[in-house]
Amino acid sequence: MNNIHVNIIGGQDGPTSIFFAGNLGSSWINYSGLIIVICILIPNIIYFIKNSQNKAQSNLVSTNKGITLIEQLGRYMSMFFIVFNVGILEYGFSSFQTLAAYYLGNIILVIAYWIIWIMYFMNKSLLKSMALAIIPTVIFLLSGVTKRKYLLVISAIIFGISHIIITYKSNNESRNV
Repeated sequence: MNNIHVNIIGGQDGPTSIFFAGNLGSSWINYSGLIIVICILIPNIIYFIKNSQNKAQSNLVSTNKGITLIEQLGRYMSMFFIVFNVGILEYGFSSFQTLAAYYLGNIILVIAYWIIWIMYFMNKSLLKSMALAIIPTVIFLLSGVTKRKYLLVISAIIFGISHIIITYKSNNESRNV
C-alpha cells in the first residue's frame, strides 16, 4: 500500500500549503514555482538558440562585470528560492486571498511575458526589452511577498535592479553602434 505523507509548510496558511508527498516527501519543492521558472525560461532559450549565430552583436555591448555578476547572482537566487522551500524566512500564504493573488497574478504576468516575447521576436524595441526585464522581477516579487518568502524578495530586488540597468544600458549601446 502506498503511504501518503502530509507536510505543512509555513506558519499561518493552514491547508493552502499542504503538500501530499510520496515516501521521499516533496515538501521541499514548490511545483508551481518550478512551472513559473520553466515558463520564464522557454522564450529565453528560444531567443538564445535563434540568435546564437549572432554572437558578434552581443559582443558589441560592454557591461560592467560587477553588475553582471550581481544580476546573475540575483537571477539564480530568485529561481532557487521560488522553486525550493528552504524553511528560512518563509512563512507561507497568510490567507486564501494571498494564495489567489499568487496564482492569478503569476498566470497574468506569465501570459503577458509570453505575449511581449512574441512581439519582441517580431520587432525589438527598448520598451519591449524593459518589459521583458521588469516582468520576471515582478513575478519573483509577487511570489516572495504572497508566500512570505523573504529571501526570494531580497533576491528579486537584487536581480531586478541589476537586470533593468543592464537591459537599459545594452539597448542604448546597441542603438549607438
